[in-house]
Amino acid sequence: MFLNVQTQQKIKEYQEKLKAIGALSKLFSESDKPYIQYRAAENIFCDVFGAENLARADGAYDAVIDNCGIGIKTFVLSGASKIEKIAEFNSDSSMLRTLRGRDLANKLADLRNERILLADRAYNIDKRVYHILGRDKGVIKIFEDNYELIDKESIEIISDTAVTLKFKDAFNEYTFNHSKSVLMKRFIVPDNCQTVEVEILNDPLALLINATTNPSVQIENINTYIEPTNQIAQNELTPGEDYIILPLYSAKRKASGHSDIVPEKSQLNQWNAGGRARDFGEVYIPIPTDIKHVAPDFLPPRETPFTLVIPSGEELSAKVCQANDKALMTNPNNALSDWMLRDILNLEQGELLTYDKLIEIGYDSVKITKAPDNKFYIDFTKLDEYETFLETIS
Repeated sequence: MFLNVQTQQKIKEYQEKLKAIGALSKLFSESDKPYIQYRAAENIFCDVFGAENLARADGAYDAVIDNCGIGIKTFVLSGASKIEKIAEFNSDSSMLRTLRGRDLANKLADLRNERILLADRAYNIDKRVYHILGRDKGVIKIFEDNYELIDKESIEIISDTAVTLKFKDAFNEYTFNHSKSVLMKRFIVPDNCQTVEVEILNDPLALLINATTNPSVQIENINTYIEPTNQIAQNELTPGEDYIILPLYSAKRKASGHSDIVPEKSQLNQWNAGGRARDFGEVYIPIPTDIKHVAPDFLPPRETPFTLVIPSGEELSAKVCQANDKALMTNPNNALSDWMLRDILNLEQGELLTYDKLIEIGYDSVKITKAPDNKFYIDFTKLDEYETFLETIS
């Protein structure tokens, strides 16, 4: 487990920061259970332990450190265990509604496992853990749980009703809500969890007013602080200014109802185009006309090199290319294909990318986030996110 290899000094610092934020609970809630907003939990964890915050991404992990993928969860406890959401399958809901019992459990295992394995490949993960902040009366209970793939071979159905499917494997118990297309997992509070007592302040606002008006209190002014854009959560970013979404398919074909929306001879299958001998690495990510209308100055001008940071932290040289600025390419060109098609999507040389493959992994677009240092971060985004982005910015 992650906490087992941390120093007592770091753990004490972590607990003190959680106590401090928990003391302010009455700013948000009248409950006697400390309120820790999930973004605060992620930020404190990453700040204390030096983990990379993956708030910008829409993947299986909230943070990564030393090749360890970490899912950070904070929820109210009401006993020795709690069932909490771990994944949504809204884009697969039509297909999932046709399945029941063991067939549904197997399909959920396939979808869930592929998302985890894709994130493992993207961030070079070789170990995983859930890090939990369970909030109970006057205390925060810190514990960790294994973050395993669903073991299809050992799946047993517990119950199957019109509302939920409950099943378990050799490691965990799961509940799937049919109407919400949400998969949940039972987290069990271990006897040896760390318990942090929290004194909730009756008037936290008075404390903050004193801190912000007392000149003897040194507080970093927000005007002097620049948060790295790549660590800001999605809902804090301005679409078109801080980030854009690029589809990994032809937006034009999709809008016209075409059945085969990933072109077989262009874009990420450009290597398959006719006319001359082509390298298997000859590919590009399409930049639709709509993106150039809503965010014309987001990317550097055509043929101007810029740094594109992939999820593992490796930096690629990229630029906008081709007529009408329609292509995002890397230099060398095969750096993009090696990362996206080989390492992440597991496609062989000469194997076409299809939309079915993108549905299988649960992602069909990429988010390009601009950082203050003029680097651009690229992350996979969930199905239909490109269309959602256009609706948001229009």
